[in-house]
Amino acid sequence: MRFARRKLLQLGITAIAITVAILSGQRAWSQATRTIKIVVPVSPGGVLDAVARLLGEQIRQVKGLTALVENRSGAGGMIASEAVSRAASDGNTVMMVSPDLLATSYLRKLDHDLRFEPICYLVSVPNVIVVNTASSYWTLADLLNAARAKPGALTLASVGPASSLQIGFEKLKRAANVDMTFVSYPGGAPAINALLGEHVTSVLAAYSTVAGQLSSAKVRALAVVTQTRTEPLPDVPTVGESGYHDYHLDFWLGLVAPPKTPKEMVSQLAGWFTAAVQAAEVRAKLVAQGLYPAVTCGADFTTFLRNQYDDFGRIINEADIKAE
Repeated sequence: MRFARRKLLQLGITAIAITVAILSGQRAWSQATRTIKIVVPVSPGGVLDAVARLLGEQIRQVKGLTALVENRSGAGGMIASEAVSRAASDGNTVMMVSPDLLATSYLRKLDHDLRFEPICYLVSVPNVIVVNTASSYWTLADLLNAARAKPGALTLASVGPASSLQIGFEKLKRAANVDMTFVSYPGGAPAINALLGEHVTSVLAAYSTVAGQLSSAKVRALAVVTQTRTEPLPDVPTVGESGYHDYHLDFWLGLVAPPKTPKEMVSQLAGWFTAAVQAAEVRAKLVAQGLYPAVTCGADFTTFLRNQYDDFGRIINEADIKAE
């Protein structure tokens, strides 16, 4: 009897051990084969796309997951937005976003809900107002005073139309009470080429777009539009420091999930992407592109989005900005 009991006990322990091993293996298998889809609302090659691929690769290496980048460009980002709004809320789909999503939501007729689950603000994109070095403007005050003296004659070029950068321009016009003309280009590089050719007076562009021309002294930086001075341009004042204390405009890259994604999934994704963007090797690659990790997640990111959305709506209505 004792032998039989020992044998049954051994068999029971063995069965439990096998069961635990199977369940553990299933969990490991599930994690290892999980695929995270990162939807990017622009074509391959842009900043959003580059950041998505960099973070996806870091997560793949660290977590052993499959991270796929899916580019769904068109309609000002609304094709991607619609796809993600209707994706399963299982934590396996996310979308890279920028302030242009907020602008477009005002300017285009939507047939889907934009109530995404905010995950994190990940990267700050410093933008700078520059002029040709041949110009007589050495400070932002010089430029704006000249604009007051010649209403409508001076121009500022940037990506547009109906972009977050145009909203930034319109906000500056109102803060400074000047009449300048906005000239839109399909990208930052064409705007800078127009500035170098002296076809426009000034340009508002990402630091990464103008870094080469700044280092070669082909353009001159007058101000950055961030709240604080930016790392690569420590001697260039902010617009606020130039006399417009209430002015700033955040340009950023962030991450959202489909509506109703469970909080625990959102928290998990926030942890993964935060760790990825803060990894030393990732930060170095971002900074080399003029992008700076600045993580804000959860309720703080939600509040930030709501405030910027309201601000954009006010400027769009005041300036009567229309999608084209």
